[in-house]
Amino acid sequence: MEMIGFIGLGVMGRPMAQHLIASGQKVYLNRVKPVSQFLVDQGGVSADSARAVAANADIVILMLPDTPDVEHVLFGSNGVAEGLSPGKLVIDMSSISPVATKQFAERLRAEGVGYLDAPVSGGEVGARNAALTIMAGGSEEDFARALPLLEKMGKAITHVGANGDGQTAKVANQIIVGLTIGAVAEALTFAREAGADLAKIREALMGGFASSRILEVHGQRMIDETFDPGFRIRLHRKDLSLAADAAKAMDLALPATALIQQLMSAAVGIGLGDKDHSALIEAIAHLSRAPD
Repeated sequence: MEMIGFIGLGVMGRPMAQHLIASGQKVYLNRVKPVSQFLVDQGGVSADSARAVAANADIVILMLPDTPDVEHVLFGSNGVAEGLSPGKLVIDMSSISPVATKQFAERLRAEGVGYLDAPVSGGEVGARNAALTIMAGGSEEDFARALPLLEKMGKAITHVGANGDGQTAKVANQIIVGLTIGAVAEALTFAREAGADLAKIREALMGGFASSRILEVHGQRMIDETFDPGFRIRLHRKDLSLAADAAKAMDLALPATALIQQLMSAAVGIGLGDKDHSALIEAIAHLSRAPD
């Protein structure tokens, strides 16, 4: 059995690492904090640096917030790259720039290290239930090697192409999710201001062509006003920034994506950045209120 390293013990990373530990894998962990101490109690092994994780593991999994975080953990002082050796594999499950992903993969492949970008969709619920959607980019060989581990964390797992293609798929996913959350938020705001029963409106819509997983899950969160993340608005805005940057490089117009990105910026500006992205309904309400 291959030794595993897992770096990035945030809201989603903790349950993902927990599934690996529960399956009997020996998992080395970096930056264990009180909130993630339970992973060590359950059998995980705390390591004092990213380098130490990579030195002990055959496969290193990353689950980090943004492109600079991945670059620092991989190539910074005492980072993963310093502990790697030929034949090892890095699986980056973060959501980051497709362009940077290709560059990171090239640097590690030059040292004989495999690289798979395998970003996820499904949020905290999907992570806790080992039901994440995983979009993988890399060689057939690296994907086949990673698949038994990915299957412990997700259900819908697709090898979409070469390095960077997994991240491209995730950006596309985030465009659709962001626009749909915005649509649900506007529809429920409209219904609320019209005086309708939001629960009944949602029930009716769930039976028609407007039905979606986002209306089901996030629509209920909007009705209940339960906005604990989940997936934070500021992180979703970051993903849409990746889309905007790529669109600019391709001279591509993504007008609706730009609109939702600005709505998320407004949400961050009024203090909602660390709320779940379903809290976009609160940003719309704020924009709709008459000034005092």
